[in-house]
Amino acid sequence: MTLRQPIITFVGHIDHGKTSLQDYIRQSAVVTGEAGRITQHIGSSNVPLEMIKKICGPLLDALKQIISIPGLLFIDTPGHACFTNLRKRGGNLADIAILVIDINEGVMPQSLECIEILKQYKTPFIIALNKIDTLRGWKKQSGTLLQNIQQQNPQIQGLLEEKLYTLVGKLSELGFESERFDRVGDYTKQIAIVPTSALSGEGIPELLMVLVGLTQKFLENKLSIEEGHARGTVLEIKEEKGIGLTMDAIIFDGSLKLNDVLVIGTLDEPVVTKVRALLEPMPLKDIRDKKTKFQNVKEVVAASGVKIAAPDIDRVVAGMPFQSCLASEIEHVKKEIQHEIEEVIVETDQNGIVMKADSLGSLEALLKLFREAGTAVKKASIGTISKKDIADAQTNNERNPLVAAIVGFNVTLGKDVLCPENVKVFSNNVIYKLLEDFKAWQDAMRKKMEKGELSLIVRPCKILLMKGYVFRQNNPAVVGVDILGGTLKTGTPLMNDTGVLLAEAKGIQDKQENLEKAEKGQQVAISLPKVTVGRQINEGDILYSAISVEDFRKMKELKEMLSEEEKTILKEIAVIMREKNVLWGI
Repeated sequence: MTLRQPIITFVGHIDHGKTSLQDYIRQSAVVTGEAGRITQHIGSSNVPLEMIKKICGPLLDALKQIISIPGLLFIDTPGHACFTNLRKRGGNLADIAILVIDINEGVMPQSLECIEILKQYKTPFIIALNKIDTLRGWKKQSGTLLQNIQQQNPQIQGLLEEKLYTLVGKLSELGFESERFDRVGDYTKQIAIVPTSALSGEGIPELLMVLVGLTQKFLENKLSIEEGHARGTVLEIKEEKGIGLTMDAIIFDGSLKLNDVLVIGTLDEPVVTKVRALLEPMPLKDIRDKKTKFQNVKEVVAASGVKIAAPDIDRVVAGMPFQSCLASEIEHVKKEIQHEIEEVIVETDQNGIVMKADSLGSLEALLKLFREAGTAVKKASIGTISKKDIADAQTNNERNPLVAAIVGFNVTLGKDVLCPENVKVFSNNVIYKLLEDFKAWQDAMRKKMEKGELSLIVRPCKILLMKGYVFRQNNPAVVGVDILGGTLKTGTPLMNDTGVLLAEAKGIQDKQENLEKAEKGQQVAISLPKVTVGRQINEGDILYSAISVEDFRKMKELKEMLSEEEKTILKEIAVIMREKNVLWGI
């Protein structure tokens, strides 16, 4: 059985060393050419078997391991976009991922995002616990990683253990068992953690050996080469000098030849084109590096990173699927590709939020995350936020203000697009942060709406008619009261402790000043029409707000919005009313 190169994606928080680790392996310096030393584009590079053997030589001899894969295909991803562009139908393009974590910073926001997406796509991963050389007092020693660790002074060894097991604890909270690579008992149940240094190269042979061992042992069937038409995904569309518009892509199945017919997904109808040139980066060179030299080839076989020159690809965006085919198969393949895109880009009449992303893969990951959290999506598409998106979100406001929102991953408002007050726009380059912010906004909005509903109903209130403070006996009766609990508002209907409705509090005064409401602890004068002191009411009586069954049920629904004091008064009112009707409020 012939095996293809496994597709390895490096993911993690910004500046934790994803590209630097690859640079050490490739003996290149891609990272120094990146803006702010942060990866700006997804890149791929082939690491041939010879290079793996060169780096892992002594370990290979010691472990007597035979490598059957032809090499590795590395894919580097921007920290802000994770690896969502690397999609194929039903999952992620990567066979295995390396999650790079800075030993000093630990699990950071984008680390969490990567872990969430790895979990979503069920992608196996190992952890490179990077920058061990920055531990204070660390000294590079000769020998293997484990020998190097043993030669460090006890304080350094203790610090390394502390950092490592802090990470183990954090991963456990997230639902993953993990352990240092040499202590792993079962690689199917535990995540292997390999301490590394991109600067000194320590731990990199061990990282590669774990990677090769895992792919050969557990992914052999997945790596067997399938003959036939090429299937792949678009990483990026670029303008190349002297060539025109080109497509950086990953071929994950089959083979692609010069002049093959290619069907590529777009936001509307798939485009049909022909391969005019296939440009492969030289071994160990990154496809996105401006200095990388390419060689014209007649055919590429999975798994490969390749630059494709073809006409009519201006409508293609990152993350789109493509497939080569015979001329007689074009219509069938177009339907397949269109169906695959429609599975992600949805538009329905259902009530829900509007969702936007920078690529098909990002959109798919975003949709998965929000749907799993129980959020309905009315429309999902790629590109900047348009006036039409604003209008779609605005129509939600009348039906359900809680979904009058647009969630945008790595996108912004389009030119001349203004957002009205009744639409909330969320934009972020961390997927899980979008969900977190959206849920926080929904909770705040829900409380605001509930407060609005509560303001329309009679709230729990308990008052005492004070002795010696009868200012008028009737027409209307004016008496001094002590607010024992809750809030008394003007217009609140009042009843006695047997449930008999008496009158509304028509006016509230304190030191001849008219008030809209009085709260616990205040002593105020209130006017009560249609009652006479000495008949319906007496000094020393305790009165309650007269709450209707409907208002009582509404307050039970919104009980989180009531104070503990109000809940107690509400229970007292229910006891009074159930003396007459045992089913009152139930």
